[in-house]
Amino acid sequence: MTSGIQPAELGFFSALASAPSLSAAGRDLGISTAAVSKRLAQMEGRLGVTLVNRTTRRMSLTPEGEVLLERARSILDEIADLDELLSQSKGSPKGLLRVNATLGFGRTHVAPVISRFVRSHPEVDVQLQLSVNPPPFSDDAFDVCIRFGEPPDARVIARRIAANQRLLCASPVYLARCGQPKVPRDLMRHNCIGIRQGDEAYGLWRLSTGRGARQRTEAIKTRGSLTTNDGEIAVRWALDGHGIVMRAEWDINRYLRSGRLVQVLPQYRTPGADIYAVYPQRYQLSTRVRAFVDFLAQALGQAGRAAE
Repeated sequence: MTSGIQPAELGFFSALASAPSLSAAGRDLGISTAAVSKRLAQMEGRLGVTLVNRTTRRMSLTPEGEVLLERARSILDEIADLDELLSQSKGSPKGLLRVNATLGFGRTHVAPVISRFVRSHPEVDVQLQLSVNPPPFSDDAFDVCIRFGEPPDARVIARRIAANQRLLCASPVYLARCGQPKVPRDLMRHNCIGIRQGDEAYGLWRLSTGRGARQRTEAIKTRGSLTTNDGEIAVRWALDGHGIVMRAEWDINRYLRSGRLVQVLPQYRTPGADIYAVYPQRYQLSTRVRAFVDFLAQALGQAGRAAE
């Protein structure tokens, strides 16, 4: 029996590690759970190490499995890059593109763009994963991550693809009942809808006036009876008249235009939340990554102008 890792097993193990269970991996790979288990057992038998800790419902990688996954993804990426490099003369991007975005923005804005992108570039396969919190920069599971705000990490390329700002808003019903805040400190006596996302300080809203040396920022600790990690739910609660919410204009513009939500404290600015496409430096020459980021920037630019 042949010993060691076989080239075809790199893709198998990468797909297996991305699934929450053996049965889910089988569905993704189009084979039975028993076939997945048998193939994994054969790999472990040849290597003489356990790669995956499995239970009836869940599985997790062993330290050896983590090492294999990291190297497998690196090798697969290099193969994809080589294939793409050799086909660049055709002027057509190809290969697998792994994209990550936040739940609400990814569902509402990124997914429709991907639908149009794959029609224009049929040789590109796209995997879109939505998450509450963005993955760390050390995570090699994605080629492009769509993020709010410019990341400070110099190890990645961050391209600004659309302007965006966070706005405070509430429904006319709530404001008629509780009053319109006049200054930031007024927010402390209002019911503020909390959103738990990323590493941002929870319930701390920063509002600024002025520019440059004249800028003055106030940090207001808000409180409220409703909290969620889903921005769409928070907006829905605001629409129902439960309180004031801080949300990206991309998510609430249609409600502001229709009058279902009203901007609160419009003379104050909140921290910037421009939309960035973030990807590793090694992908700066990747045709499929550049094609997708260009396509996304153009699509979001058109959507932003249409919303004005």
